Amino acid sequence: MTINANEVKTKGVSLFSNLLDKFDELIINVRGKDKFVVLDIERYRELRANELDLAYIQTMQDIENKNYKTQTAKEHIAELADEL
Repeated sequence: MTINANEVKTKGVSLFSNLLDKFDELIINVRGKDKFVVLDIERYRELRANELDLAYIQTMQDIENKNYKTQTAKEHIAELADEL
């Protein structure tokens, strides 16, 4: 569901409660462009947990495939500095 930023200004955050009872997410449109997404906190936590689970799985795959390197902290900092 997409709502206009002006609706949020006039109706306040109570608008979110009412709409989130009916929709999983709300997209806030500002000047004709989708800018923000509002989620119920439980939906957000679910999405965040899934994101972290996927990162863990990818990390374990990298370790299994030996797709990593070993270096000292000093080497790592130097590498980061070179990239800046």
